[in-house]
Amino acid sequence: MKALVYEGPRKVSIKEVPDAKIEAPTDALIRITSTNICGSDLHMYEGRTSVEKGKVLGHENLGEVAELGDAVVRVKVGDRVCLPFNIACGFCRNCEKGQTGFCLTTNPGNAGAAYGYAEMGPYNGGQAEYLRVPFADFNCLRLPEDAEEKEDDYVMLSDIFPTGWHATRLAQLQPGESVVIYGAGPVGLMAAYSATLQGARQVLVVDRHPDRLKLAEQIGAVAIDDSKEDPVERVLELTGGKGADKGCECVGWQAHDPGGREVPNDTMNKLVQTVRATGAIGVVGVFVPEDPKSPDKLMKEGRIAFDFGSFFSKGLRLGTGQANVKAYNRELRDLIHAGKARPSWLISHRLDLDEAPDAYSHFDKRENGWTKVVLKLAA
Repeated sequence: MKALVYEGPRKVSIKEVPDAKIEAPTDALIRITSTNICGSDLHMYEGRTSVEKGKVLGHENLGEVAELGDAVVRVKVGDRVCLPFNIACGFCRNCEKGQTGFCLTTNPGNAGAAYGYAEMGPYNGGQAEYLRVPFADFNCLRLPEDAEEKEDDYVMLSDIFPTGWHATRLAQLQPGESVVIYGAGPVGLMAAYSATLQGARQVLVVDRHPDRLKLAEQIGAVAIDDSKEDPVERVLELTGGKGADKGCECVGWQAHDPGGREVPNDTMNKLVQTVRATGAIGVVGVFVPEDPKSPDKLMKEGRIAFDFGSFFSKGLRLGTGQANVKAYNRELRDLIHAGKARPSWLISHRLDLDEAPDAYSHFDKRENGWTKVVLKLAA
């Protein structure tokens, strides 16, 4: 089958690889019809992770069930399904509590597994013609009769819509509150969109890419360009000097200052400065246990210089971690089905799988207009 394969820093290519196949009775084989390029894929693309050469990338996947293992009972051949990026068993201690992003079964010795991602298990990704889905009855989210019509919306259920939603839940956002979001990439924009859907009275988004800030404004958020003004001062000005009620970190350890210098603690410490006393912060931007290639001495060992004294003295709360997609995707699917949510507004490019290597290059450079790429495979 045809797939996008990692070959080294900033080098991916379309190759013929062994066909995905049923390997266990609980598996399903999915014919992929839509698969997204995620900002998290860029960590691997840039050579900042331990991902091995030859890995098929892609953890934001949607398609049609083509084949089933003998033990699958709920999912049927022909069902159109969206797959959480988390691969979960459904029966371990964490899965039973809804913490499917930290499954203890699917990546032995670690908490959490994912498709096509460094150190998240042996699983290939879905930027390919077919994808093997373990524990299919649990992991496949079946889509309603408008699945084909709203495919561009439903594919966002694989990761960024639930992840944006998760950022607001980690921050314990309540209706009528204000929230400041650092990062207007796809996840940051979905966090802003989620906050709006949940009734936030004021959504502030900090970034410096004009195209992304424009999208934030289109959904009613206040855009703050940190290359033109001090974001701390601006947030405090907009919140009467108190700071936002809640905050979301949607950038991660590769945060940069306006001059292009990588500053891993930048967004975290600005959140401490711009969230009001007794507020809460949700962190979904990726931070890693180590990054030997980081220009920051502490971050080489997975550490940041965090303003813990200010954090403590303000009585702030902190929630972190990747989204437990299954905790949200059914309800978010139903919002899409009812016409209450249309996350596809974020998409900038719909391309063929063959165009993926070029798309990775454009997306990695944060070129103007490249906000979210969906790769399409022939029906």
